[in-house]
Amino acid sequence: MSPERSPLVLVSNRGPVTFQDDGSVKRGTGGLVTALTGLASHRDAVWIASALTEGDVHKAQEEGGRPFNVRSPAGGEYSVRLVASDPDAYDRFYNVFANPMLWFIQHYLWDLSNAPDIRRNEVEAFEYGYNVVNEDLAEAVIEEIEGTDEPVVMVHDYHLYTLPALVRRARPDAFLHHFIHIPWTQSDAWRVLPTRIREEIYSGLLANDIIGFHTSSYKRNFLQCCRDLMDLEVDFEAGVVRFEDREVWVRNYPLPIDAEATCAVAASDRTKEFEGELLKRRRDHLILRVDRADLSKNVLRGFSGFDLFLDQHPEFRERVTFIAQLMPSRTDVTEYAEYLERIEALVAVVNHRHGTPDWMPIQLKLRDDLEEAVAAYKHYDVLLVNAMFDGMNLVAKEGPLVNERAGVSILSENTGAHEELGEFALSVNPFDIQELADSIHAALTMAPPERRRRLDGLQEIVTARDPGDWIDEQLADIRKKGGTRSGRGRG
Repeated sequence: MSPERSPLVLVSNRGPVTFQDDGSVKRGTGGLVTALTGLASHRDAVWIASALTEGDVHKAQEEGGRPFNVRSPAGGEYSVRLVASDPDAYDRFYNVFANPMLWFIQHYLWDLSNAPDIRRNEVEAFEYGYNVVNEDLAEAVIEEIEGTDEPVVMVHDYHLYTLPALVRRARPDAFLHHFIHIPWTQSDAWRVLPTRIREEIYSGLLANDIIGFHTSSYKRNFLQCCRDLMDLEVDFEAGVVRFEDREVWVRNYPLPIDAEATCAVAASDRTKEFEGELLKRRRDHLILRVDRADLSKNVLRGFSGFDLFLDQHPEFRERVTFIAQLMPSRTDVTEYAEYLERIEALVAVVNHRHGTPDWMPIQLKLRDDLEEAVAAYKHYDVLLVNAMFDGMNLVAKEGPLVNERAGVSILSENTGAHEELGEFALSVNPFDIQELADSIHAALTMAPPERRRRLDGLQEIVTARDPGDWIDEQLADIRKKGGTRSGRGRG
């Protein structure tokens, strides 16, 4: 089987574009979309995704549920098929089960002495929400690959764990590859789920031929879970799980950034306008964070560490500004709405404690603006990425690429990016606020040659691979695995 000749179908919850009520097209948001746009433009592919807006639903109906070509405002043309699920089922799928249930498990976010309480609501959200949306998308995949030999289906992320088993049942000859963009936690974290639901999720995932993660530690955790929770035979060294009569390959493919596209944004006129504004108000030092306002990003401890740094190093008062550009996220999930309120309250406290009439230590910007973020990337002295746990964290790669001030990266040891970048960053335990305060001081007082050495090291790693390489690595494994499957049945 050659993936170059086989039809390629991508399937994810979020597509490359969303349609607004007025018919206009917006680029899809999030790291997953960034990663897959490279794949979809790399070669011919049909991208199947959920209809997320009223405009999406209308477009899906207009196209009779078939694929159509669309040009993204960010560039690139895609063949897209949008699938509309029942609104109530989609709400249960997304807002009750995928987020927060799975997201919290996969980022160690549950405070287990208090939550979750799994009741009929959560069980039914899995049955009549998560599974319904997975079935809707699986049906579209099966229709799309009808009449083609040995199709290749690339499934993405935590929204679609039960979909592969549905496709496998209908098409035993299909090659199924699943890439998970968020961390994979250790086995005890998964014991939160009722056994039946957990086993359905693992059986769904293990219907794939290849399962991919960002890092070797997530891969190892998944293999351990298969042994502990499913009592399966696992080869840690080879990265293989034996499930039913098949061998499932488990691999890691760290996601790179598109350096060319990032540099193009850095050189744009709109970015330069933001730079002008930034430089007018810049103090001696600039600390930056760019994140979604997600609980896993550890924003509160980041501000607490900065607060402690100002307490312990008063000589930096009025000389340093901390810009935090945060995109509000999942505000219809109670935990997220409350988290955003706590962020705003803590910023007010820190600014009140340390600020002066003409200096505000923390500038909080609650918006998603790529050019504004990239303008700040170019001029930070310290980039703070202190996530509790993070799939990859592309900010940790984008910032150093375009930085012009030999800026220092402070990087949580629990980010996926740390496996690649840790050697040239200041590593921190994301729960250790004192270590963070010390690292801010170390970064701001670091000798210029050492700052330069570290940034050069980061830039070399970040530019060594591009999204095309990421895709090629996966397609090469599909080719290799396809060769081992042929001639002995595909069940």
